[in-house]
Amino acid sequence: MPFKDKLHIISDKNKRSIKIKSVLIKKFKIKNQINSRKIIVIGGDGFMLQTLKKYKNSGKFFYGINSGNYGFLMNKFAIKNFKKNFEKSKMITIRPLKMIVKNIKNQIKEYLAINEVSILRQSRQAASLMIKTGKKQVIKNLVSDGVLVSTPAGSTAYNFSVHGPILSLNSKKLSIAPISPFRPRGWRGKIISDRSKVTIRNLNPLKRPISAVADNIEIRNAKKIVIFTDERTKFNLLYNQNRSLQKKIKIEQLRKESK
Repeated sequence: MPFKDKLHIISDKNKRSIKIKSVLIKKFKIKNQINSRKIIVIGGDGFMLQTLKKYKNSGKFFYGINSGNYGFLMNKFAIKNFKKNFEKSKMITIRPLKMIVKNIKNQIKEYLAINEVSILRQSRQAASLMIKTGKKQVIKNLVSDGVLVSTPAGSTAYNFSVHGPILSLNSKKLSIAPISPFRPRGWRGKIISDRSKVTIRNLNPLKRPISAVADNIEIRNAKKIVIFTDERTKFNLLYNQNRSLQKKIKIEQLRKESK
């Protein structure tokens, strides 16, 4: 039986994604209409992030189908219950970070990050970073491989792998987590309000160059990075009732606590 709503299907270029798209169109007689308010996104987390940014501020609703590896932002695909799962899916709204970077040539670039902004050393030498939230100095000189600023949606990804906290989706918090801190060795990072503005300065940009990365977009030779929640931008994600993004995050929190 065909869907009542107009649908737009976007798939990654790998064979599994293309096959799922073909099966859906054939079985449910979907007419792929680009003016639809609902978009089915077939791929992995990276493809979903790319698609969300492409359609930012469109007001559209995105239902992800995982054809990649982990697919944290996606739904598990089962053709048998697909129509039921889709039509009863629940909406989650997330807001991205905005990253504003000034490089050593004083050029300024702006990008969105749905998961995290990563500040990474660019050479064999550790980064030397000063971090502030608003006017308050968080750390005077962090000598490390870098630092992450993560959203709740991204807190189970790279942030978790560097021992950052997993944040509940409705926590209204951001995580600042160091990557292999050398000095101060005991600094574990900080949880801050999602209304905070984080400023990161490279204290030695010529000798210790760094890159600033918004999800997967890299700006090299960064000198100053400003990061804050972009209140003007939001993304509407659709999830199966039994596997919402909140539930996925909660499962990861319980796994961490049980270790």
